Amino acid sequence: MNISMLLDMAAEGFGDRVVIGRTDGGLSARRLSELSDGGARVVHGRGADAIVYLAVNGPALPVALFAAARAGVPLVPVNYRLGDEQLDVLLANHPRALGIADPEHGEALRRAGLPVLSPAEWLAEAADHTGLPADDVPAQPDSPAVLIYTSGTTSTPKGVVLRHHNLVSYVLGTVEFAAADPDEAALVSVPPYHIAAVSNVLTNLYAGRRALTLDQFTPEGWLGLVREQRITNAMVVPTMLARVMDTDAVDRSVPSLRALAYGGARMPVRVIEAALRAWPHVDFVNAYGLTETSSTITVLGPQEHRTAVASDDPAVRARLGSAGLPVPGIELEVRDVTGEAVAPGETGQIWVRGEQVSGEYAGQGSAVDERGFFHTRDRGRVDADGYLHIEGRVDDTIIRGAENIAPAEIEDVLLRHPDVLDAVVVGVPDEEWGQRIEAVVVTRDGAEVDGTALRAAVRDTLRGSKTPDHITSWPELPRTATGKLVRRDIVAALTSERTKP
Repeated sequence: MNISMLLDMAAEGFGDRVVIGRTDGGLSARRLSELSDGGARVVHGRGADAIVYLAVNGPALPVALFAAARAGVPLVPVNYRLGDEQLDVLLANHPRALGIADPEHGEALRRAGLPVLSPAEWLAEAADHTGLPADDVPAQPDSPAVLIYTSGTTSTPKGVVLRHHNLVSYVLGTVEFAAADPDEAALVSVPPYHIAAVSNVLTNLYAGRRALTLDQFTPEGWLGLVREQRITNAMVVPTMLARVMDTDAVDRSVPSLRALAYGGARMPVRVIEAALRAWPHVDFVNAYGLTETSSTITVLGPQEHRTAVASDDPAVRARLGSAGLPVPGIELEVRDVTGEAVAPGETGQIWVRGEQVSGEYAGQGSAVDERGFFHTRDRGRVDADGYLHIEGRVDDTIIRGAENIAPAEIEDVLLRHPDVLDAVVVGVPDEEWGQRIEAVVVTRDGAEVDGTALRAAVRDTLRGSKTPDHITSWPELPRTATGKLVRRDIVAALTSERTKP
């Protein structure tokens, strides 16, 4: 099935319902279908073999996504926060693409020799080409639907190929068609080059839920839009929810909100506990997934959140920090370095299999093994009841004196301090130990946190070999737009600080 068939179903099932944007002036399912048809004709008329999207989120994105599907070409949403050199390298891979860019980002496309339309111009051209004889050739299920370049927090971004059958499998396995009430509205606060932006276009449309986007996040702006547009469902990254919970003198009331999903990075337990207290009427969902898996592969649901936070059983309460259980159609294994499955409770490397799993990179082919499993490059463990606990990236592992140390467990201890808002633990090169453990914390405004006391807390909770050699305080940590720590920048900064004369 082509993803455009999901749009066809929506246009036929609830064509007059507004599904994109604000209630006043938004796009109905039928109008989205018409504009996608028109956009496909624009693509064909220009002889393009892809649509490169270098703009902020908005109605132009879903039109581009489905127009590409109608035209039989992939959508390539590109990170507009990349530097010129990285953008030039990525865009050189798409010399025949049609470009859509905000005015401030269009120069990169022009340098690459691509035709450029602003989002408004793109929508206008699509509208001008509606109602004409059909000339679209929808892509086959095994053809690429989207090419998303990974964030590149530790290396050069790679192009992840998501085929139509991967995305359709994800939608059909996780969403019921037309299940949303007519008054439901979703607020998505991730940039368009993130898999969650693409997957939320598909899942909200298939459910019949109106979707809005918020490009520039502030706690006040997010809360205000939730109230103004009577948002019922929202998706945030952990740093956003932390800022909402940690901002003083702000009205946190969200009477219309029914469900809030979070993901993209690890959520500090203190933040989700605060949110559960502040919004007891809201259903919280932790969604764990990757670009290579077409989004979510495990979910910790609303009742599991409430059960965990109310429990006195340490094993049950620990689930609040877990990624939950696999979604339908996903098989999960935790393996050791030899590839053998480990026992429940043991830490290893996470592998997944399922129709929604792509595991394919442009120019490199498939990265799945002979059994169809994809290596997520995340470390974790599955407890006795099947809940997945993420313990960080394999590449983040600190090797100190031949001992492998996961930063996540040290970060968890630091984040328990009431005045520590954010924390990261990294390995810094060391001549004696190979790597030494260093931590950086962000503290609450006006708070004085004793580094010696923090080190003692880690030593008392874990052990001496996992105690940071040094703890530094910074105003903020470098993160991507989706909340992932840019660890290479942290290591570089700490190394520079230690080597200054």
